[in-house]
Amino acid sequence: MRSAPTVLHLDMDAFFAAVEQAAKPSLRGKAVVVGGLGPRGVVATASYEARRFGVHSAMPTAQARRLAPNAAYLVPRFALYRAVSDQVMTLLRELSPLVEPLSLDEAFVDLEAGGAAEDSASARAAGLRLRADIRALTGLSGSVGLAGSKMLAKIGSEQAKPDGLLLIEPGTERELLAPMPVRILPGVGPATGEHLRRAGTATVGDLVEAGEDELVRLLGRTHGTALFRMALGRDDRPVVAERDAKSVSVEDTFDTDLHDRLRVRTEVDRLAERCVRRLRAGGHSGRTIVLKVRRYDFSTLTRSETLRGPTDDPAVVREAAGRLLESVDTTGGVRLLGVGVTGLADYTQEDLFAQAAAGAGPEPRDHAPPGRAAGDGAAPGGSDGAGEQRPAPPARDRSGSPAGPRHWAAGQDVRHAVHGPGWVQGSGVGRVTVRFEQPGSEPGRVRTFPVDDPELEPSDPLPLVGGGGTAARG
Repeated sequence: MRSAPTVLHLDMDAFFAAVEQAAKPSLRGKAVVVGGLGPRGVVATASYEARRFGVHSAMPTAQARRLAPNAAYLVPRFALYRAVSDQVMTLLRELSPLVEPLSLDEAFVDLEAGGAAEDSASARAAGLRLRADIRALTGLSGSVGLAGSKMLAKIGSEQAKPDGLLLIEPGTERELLAPMPVRILPGVGPATGEHLRRAGTATVGDLVEAGEDELVRLLGRTHGTALFRMALGRDDRPVVAERDAKSVSVEDTFDTDLHDRLRVRTEVDRLAERCVRRLRAGGHSGRTIVLKVRRYDFSTLTRSETLRGPTDDPAVVREAAGRLLESVDTTGGVRLLGVGVTGLADYTQEDLFAQAAAGAGPEPRDHAPPGRAAGDGAAPGGSDGAGEQRPAPPARDRSGSPAGPRHWAAGQDVRHAVHGPGWVQGSGVGRVTVRFEQPGSEPGRVRTFPVDDPELEPSDPLPLVGGGGTAARG
């Protein structure tokens, strides 16, 4: 524990939904839900206006629609979210070289290491300045917690939401934590929380009063001792600037089960290409290729193949994933596919393409015991969608072009040759409805076009703040 509140935790407020509200003036102050829009969709983020109706992240989109039928439901635009996140993380790194990102919208900062703060007054000033800089650069709000440890800084930002700052003075931790529910502490999930509640310890103060010996009896030595230390406000974990990635992976869930074997292989090839793009973006290569298949009955299988050396060659990953697919029975239908790479390194082995072309890799290995599907924990982690669920892509003709009408997703950026930039409000029955507006404008007018209107095209997102944003393909 530090003697000054120089650990900062930033948590952007309803990040995905807030980006959409900033980009779409007609949605400001209204309920917005971002996530998968199909029958298996899941909410990624809900605006604070939507949360008043009981909508929250990880909720099935169908349930959210029942709670908030008049909210705007939009597909995620992860390229734009990453671009805005990069801007925010750049501001954090100007404060200190020790920045520990937890996700696109959340990070710890060691203010002391960067000379940005050494006491309560300077820490508060740094937090206020950061929030103002984020607002000026992105138009968005973030909540800040300041404390002498990571645990308390994170609790502080949560208590400050939305759009606030809370500084926890060292020495006041126990007083602050005592009335809070035990679930506020890291590692206390629903099951542990219920176990403690039945034992008569519902608050953090109850944990302290119960004592370390009782918590060890209830939870075991490792968990009980750690929980008692946290209840006292003790947390000595340092802010770590870089985290070594253990794997890189992408996955898609389809609104309609895939039955055609050629179609499944096409999707695996596409996922392999996306996985390699993410692998290269992180400056990595990897030795082990992992395929994840969730079948129609929710059984989940993973297969893996370890190459002779690390690679970032898309052909190698694509061919290895294809070989792994050969060992999986997909005749009943496939609802989810994923491709991942593990055993990461920062160099590549140049002759692996020959290995892939020759099919010389080792035999595929099933992670599940015979007769039992592997659980989700054995799958490659890190969905590309944070709850996004993608519709099955349209069939294609022999030239590779879509055989049917174009698909327009709600929230998608578009540009019309006559009316300029806008976004898709909805589509169906051969028509697409577009609202023509952009960040910083007044709410725009709505027009409807045929889905195959040649003057309407997908476009890049516009900067959230004039000249200060980063255009990115959505």
